Amino acid sequence: MSAVDDLVPALVALRRDIHAHPELGYREHRTAALIAAQLRAIGVEVHEGIGGTGVVGVLHHGTSPRTIGLRADMDALPIEEQNDHAWRSTMPGAFHGCGHDGHVAMLLGAAQHLARTREFDGTIHFIFQPAEEGLGGARAMVRDGLFTRFPCDRVFALHNWPDLPMGTIATRPGPIMGAADKFEIVVTGRGGHAAIPHDTPDAILAAAQLATQLNTVVSRRIAPTASAVLSITRINGGHTHNVLPASVVLGGTIRTFDPAVQDVIEDAVRGIAAGVALSFDVTVEVEYDRYYPATINHADAAAEAMAAAATVGEAQLAPEPAFTSEDFSFMLQVCPGAYVWLGQARPELPSMPLHNPRYDFNDAVLPLGIRLHVALAERHLAKA
Repeated sequence: MSAVDDLVPALVALRRDIHAHPELGYREHRTAALIAAQLRAIGVEVHEGIGGTGVVGVLHHGTSPRTIGLRADMDALPIEEQNDHAWRSTMPGAFHGCGHDGHVAMLLGAAQHLARTREFDGTIHFIFQPAEEGLGGARAMVRDGLFTRFPCDRVFALHNWPDLPMGTIATRPGPIMGAADKFEIVVTGRGGHAAIPHDTPDAILAAAQLATQLNTVVSRRIAPTASAVLSITRINGGHTHNVLPASVVLGGTIRTFDPAVQDVIEDAVRGIAAGVALSFDVTVEVEYDRYYPATINHADAAAEAMAAAATVGEAQLAPEPAFTSEDFSFMLQVCPGAYVWLGQARPELPSMPLHNPRYDFNDAVLPLGIRLHVALAERHLAKA
């Protein structure tokens, strides 16, 4: 593979510009316009407004009907950044705390390199996706005809991974990221004086019992050989010391890899809620949303990704999936492909986790990410 290092300084500047101007899901107008302009400047055919603010660049060379999709996510998180570098976020309440700015820069770098070298035979679709952070941008693009308008034999995505050392690339066949469900449960009593609790069904006591019982679901309803996480992440109710509130709200998340396990947990949550309602003479309403399915790599595509990774870095078979979620899962439900982790940890610096307010993408991995994208494309679309 020819060198990509000459592209890196401009891409670092681009990445930091995107970092300084983060945009939340479906609001990535500046980012999408920047991407479209960069693609047009290198002669790539550009399609905008797919699934909202999504952009697809099309690069064709040769005569082969083979196709590949390479995807990067564009959106930021609704978090206040706590870094003090020169490129810190200038947008209150928005922050690239997951490295999507780096993903965009790497895919643009790959597009630049592939456009100038043309060492492939077929068609590459560069997919820049909005709204990955919980809003289902991948699903929106699929519903907007992504794979009918831009057919792909394979689709690949990578994500920077602070838990892996820089230079390491990891993936696995089968599950690699968890399904993400979220729930909100409203417990409603009647409200009243805290000194006269016998006259008032106690929503706080019922909610406390509900929280305790929900935390037994995984340990007592799910087989030890299966994997699942249930976490209650918020409880809101009451406003002063001498009033029993009329209602309490509990919220949380559930992560699984198997739809059958999802079914068991959802049924258990609803059943426990109904039991608490009866026991405490309160009303319990459950809103349960299976918003992201598990990310399941196709075995052949994962093997293809491992082979490409081995040509540019240290390829590793990931020993187990992560419970974090990823809406690339929606693309993998309709197109064979694989999701890949790109290590970015540096031994000389503390590695901040994804979604931490002090996280920042490691610009030193940009060349490796570009090379991985290029290797995936050139391998799948190898010249005869």
